[in-house]
Amino acid sequence: MIDTGTTAWLLASAALVMLMTPGLAFFYGGMSRAKSVLNMMLMSFGSIAVVSVLWVLVGHSLTYSEGFGALDMFIGGFDYVGLTSLIGEVDAEGGYPLLVDAGFQMMFAIITVALISGAIADRAKFGAWLLFAPVWALLVYFPVAHWVWGSGWIGNLTIGGYEVIDFAGGTAVHINSGAAALALTFVLGRRKGFGSESMRPHNLPFVLLGASLLWFGWFGFNAGSAYAADATAGLALVNTQVATAAATAAWMLVERIRYGKVSALGFASGAIAGLVAITPAAANVTPVGAIVLGLIAGAVCAYAISWKFKFKYDDALDVVGIHMVGGIIGCLALGFLAAEAAGGSAGLFYGGGIGLLAVQAVSVVGVLLYSFVVTFVIGKIIDLVIGFRIPEEVETNGLDHELHAESAYAFDELDELEAEAVSSPTPPGGETASSQAKA
Repeated sequence: MIDTGTTAWLLASAALVMLMTPGLAFFYGGMSRAKSVLNMMLMSFGSIAVVSVLWVLVGHSLTYSEGFGALDMFIGGFDYVGLTSLIGEVDAEGGYPLLVDAGFQMMFAIITVALISGAIADRAKFGAWLLFAPVWALLVYFPVAHWVWGSGWIGNLTIGGYEVIDFAGGTAVHINSGAAALALTFVLGRRKGFGSESMRPHNLPFVLLGASLLWFGWFGFNAGSAYAADATAGLALVNTQVATAAATAAWMLVERIRYGKVSALGFASGAIAGLVAITPAAANVTPVGAIVLGLIAGAVCAYAISWKFKFKYDDALDVVGIHMVGGIIGCLALGFLAAEAAGGSAGLFYGGGIGLLAVQAVSVVGVLLYSFVVTFVIGKIIDLVIGFRIPEEVETNGLDHELHAESAYAFDELDELEAEAVSSPTPPGGETASSQAKA
């Protein structure tokens, strides 16, 4: 029998997670330069188009169905290809239609792919990105998600009686996409002028809007992962809120100490760092533990985003410093902060053993290595076959104009109107052509 309450909650949560990808587009678009903002946003929207179809065809099956023999530890099979077999089927324990679950998880796959794009802003061919997205989903996201949430090796791993905790995707989503982002920065190289030219965000209101949409959607991401409108969902929601709030405070404090100023970009970035870090731990720490976790994530990630200048990799929009580092912090912090009162195992600070920290560390390292290596190979092959990076003149002129024949802002039209105003006489009524153009 269908539990309509649970089903309604999952449907709402799926919609919230779907909203996160347009939110990411605004977040990334605002952080980009004005001449490439549309290209950056289209990389997120392109992920929606490509991954949605791929998920229905094979993605859900490769993630959640049982693999063949020993391969089940690494990849699923083809029991659910096309999702036709799920129509009308209901989860016996949860009471929700299996197709609703498939739709909910589809949104996770979409945003995981989209997250990677921020690292290669201003320099990737759009066609190469649209090829990379499905190949990466097939070879990296679906296998790793199967490891964690299917019947793969991470979900079955135990050390000293402790199992891996990853409530909503610290490994499968954030460490996975962050490691992939790092790999692509090595494949594509640094942007022209990296380290010597100003590459500041062109539209901070867009950044704040995007961060707000992500924050809002994240309640579906985390609380929805409880798969019921129950106490676990409530704990995940509260923890998500307070961890994020604490992370913004920590990030702004670091900014104030380092630079003497607090910025809107810092607030938005701190919020995302907190959201990332609490994702694997949302239902396994107390609200006080969530605050501690948020403070740590906000402070560490505020420093981590500057590592790209020290180590000379061009992570354009700080995917590595926020998602990879924040995901690692969230997963490893469970080894210390997980509380039995929140359900599950206890970490070291709550009387637990070292086994939980060890099993968390193994899962982190496994996903990091696999995602980085396979992504690097995928990126290199695409670069050799069709070229992944745009020519230098395209990068200089701006990707929006050169690749999409569009502009986010009508600079050309305004310039033409101003030029006409200079050469036009004063029209009847005393208004100049310039004043009309500005009006």
